[in-house]
Amino acid sequence: MKTYKPYTKSRRNMTTLPYKELLSGDRPTKSLMKGKKQHAGRNAFGRVTTRHQGGGHKKSYRDVDFTYNKKDIPAKVETVEYDPYRTGFIARVCYADGERRYVLAPKDLKVGDSFIVSAEAPIKVGNRLPLGKLPTGTFVYNIELKAGAGARLVRSAGNYAEVVAHDAGFAQIKLPSTEIRKVSDLCFASIGAVTNENSRLVKFGKAGRSRWMGIRPTVRGTAMNPVDHPHGGGEGRQGRGLRRAKSMWGKPTGKGQKTRTPKKYSNVFIVSRRKVGKKNKG
Repeated sequence: MKTYKPYTKSRRNMTTLPYKELLSGDRPTKSLMKGKKQHAGRNAFGRVTTRHQGGGHKKSYRDVDFTYNKKDIPAKVETVEYDPYRTGFIARVCYADGERRYVLAPKDLKVGDSFIVSAEAPIKVGNRLPLGKLPTGTFVYNIELKAGAGARLVRSAGNYAEVVAHDAGFAQIKLPSTEIRKVSDLCFASIGAVTNENSRLVKFGKAGRSRWMGIRPTVRGTAMNPVDHPHGGGEGRQGRGLRRAKSMWGKPTGKGQKTRTPKKYSNVFIVSRRKVGKKNKG
């Protein structure tokens, strides 16, 4: 991590990543970029559906390939680049047929390395195989939930899942949340862990840097009025007055409370629920 001389109060606590050491220094490829409208957390009616979003620096969207539909064609890494829309780094790769695409880069991937998407690929970091071909104990990322539908799980910086078992046509995957879930053996996954594992150690240092990232302020419920939040009201500083914490809409939140929909469609695929609370993380 890169630290700074504390010539201001905010600079004292600010840290950044040493991008010159982590990236190849190449400019993004224009043919793989496009504009993306910033919705600021609002839906088609202009109503806020996701709080604390808005503003931020202007950015272009990199068209990252999560489908990996070029099978049995080796690809070589040309660059490792920053992507403003995700915490992990991306790599521009050139397939043997000449096509170039962006992919999510695994840890320790370097310019000049190669990988392949194939059911017969060797067990090597960066290669992509069906889960049924992977031995137990393998670390994977970019996991499909439906065969051919593209990667959906484990895409954030530093994350990885572990193949813990195979049974009746399903692989049992231990996800970063500690949940163990069944996924079809036909679904593809990439071997390794997502790059930029130090992303979670970055300290913004000041409120303005959060605004550059498009993050708006978060106001505590206890600081609001009763009409605005279940925790609001009271003279001076008050406790919330409730046994369990609630969100602005009265739903249970935080402190290890269960928030999952009881009859969710995917319950049949969950072998072991995630462990909540600070003591159970890791």
